Amino acid sequence: MCAKPLRLATYNLQKCVGLDLRRRPDRSLQVIGATGADVVVLQEADKRLPPRPAALPAHMAEDAGWRVVDLGEPGGSIGWHGNAMLIAPNVAVIRTARFDLPGLEPRGAIRVELDTAIGPLRVMGVHLGLVKRYRLLQLAAITRTLRTLPDMPTVVAGDFNDWGKGWDLDAQVPGLRFVAPAPSFPSPRPVAALDRFLISDELRALSGGVHVRRPARIASDHLPVWVDLARA
Repeated sequence: MCAKPLRLATYNLQKCVGLDLRRRPDRSLQVIGATGADVVVLQEADKRLPPRPAALPAHMAEDAGWRVVDLGEPGGSIGWHGNAMLIAPNVAVIRTARFDLPGLEPRGAIRVELDTAIGPLRVMGVHLGLVKRYRLLQLAAITRTLRTLPDMPTVVAGDFNDWGKGWDLDAQVPGLRFVAPAPSFPSPRPVAALDRFLISDELRALSGGVHVRRPARIASDHLPVWVDLARA
């Protein structure tokens, strides 16, 4: 009997401030829950200025049935450089890590190894820089990090901030491939596939899409994207 696919989503919350300029973490959680995901990688989950308090409070996420992955950041933050992760009760955390990424803007990545319905899975959450040169350097840094780790099916998910087809990014991530992207930005009328997944050869993408159900088009300037994963 085949294992049930794992649904993974990524979503730039825009600090839970919608296009109506209202900060509504409850609305953000409504959108997240409607994706049906088992694992959700978040960007801009914290407010920007130190001590970076959570824009999406942990207690609200937990009340909605999620577990917030503890990334060891003090001061009320639920993330690292705004990157955070929520998991459903059927997913367990094995270990976590975080690291800085190169570039003029402060950027970082999170790494969480999970026990899931499709087996052990490494998920990295990223929010890459606005400048192409630094995006390439950041992906190269992620690749170097992965080379130091034991083999494990891996997903890199997040806001790649790249308006192109991603072909120029491919060379920086040998052993990983992009899931076919779909436009997710700006949310009212998406034209750019900024939010993406990279998956390793041990995984296959069964299906994927962009979540557009109300109130997603107003809850953030990004729409969530999702992918259903199985072992290859």
